[in-house]
Amino acid sequence: MSRLKVTVSQMSDDREKFEKEWVKLGEHVRRQGSDLVLLPEMPFFRWIYVARRYNPAVWRQSVNEHKRWTKRLGELGSGLVLASSPVHVKGRRHNEGFVWTNGKGKKGIHLKSYLPDEPGFYEASWYSRGDRDFSPFDAGSCRAGFMICSELWAMSQARKYGKDGVHLLVVPRCTGKTVEKWMAGGKVASLISGSYCISSNRAGGMFGGVGWIIDPNGNTLASTSAAKPFVTAEINLKKVESAKRTYPRYALDPD
Repeated sequence: MSRLKVTVSQMSDDREKFEKEWVKLGEHVRRQGSDLVLLPEMPFFRWIYVARRYNPAVWRQSVNEHKRWTKRLGELGSGLVLASSPVHVKGRRHNEGFVWTNGKGKKGIHLKSYLPDEPGFYEASWYSRGDRDFSPFDAGSCRAGFMICSELWAMSQARKYGKDGVHLLVVPRCTGKTVEKWMAGGKVASLISGSYCISSNRAGGMFGGVGWIIDPNGNTLASTSAAKPFVTAEINLKKVESAKRTYPRYALDPD
């Protein structure tokens, strides 16, 4: 399959609103016939990293809620769902990007490795950095690579993903109101990798919303808003293969 229908979203941090949005997202996905759905970073519990100090009881709540909601991913009606969740790996706390496949369930892919630690985003105080293993993975018919939130700014990694033949940069986020800055990052990552870049974000309160689907040449195919919290676009995997041979990608190759 050379084409893929992808859905991105902006989902509320408010849990009551999230429940209602979940139902509407499922309706949208089924209506569009989406092959792949991207959710925001750690979407299934309130954002706990506004607190400077790690709280083990709250962390366990978040882990348990993500486990509970993962069992409901089939409700969205898509064969593939991507997001991240709080997990324990070898006795350490992490933020893990995962892919859920209908019929196979959840598979952990990547541990977030670049963590902020500042007001509103005290992530490094709550969980450990990953091992900086940015291995590509198969997401249905396409090759994908996780760049969880702050990892988007590791542009050398975006370039490496491009060289590794990745079709899709996957960026689940929990970011604030600096939407233009983050979208600019997504466009640059697409341009230097020759890959599509997709992102979903939290919305409401301190969060800026705006999920996006950006093509390999940095063009925005679709983006979400308060009025339109879910959007779907068809991506052409053959376009990626040709983009990787054009400017500026070839100019970045070593002699």
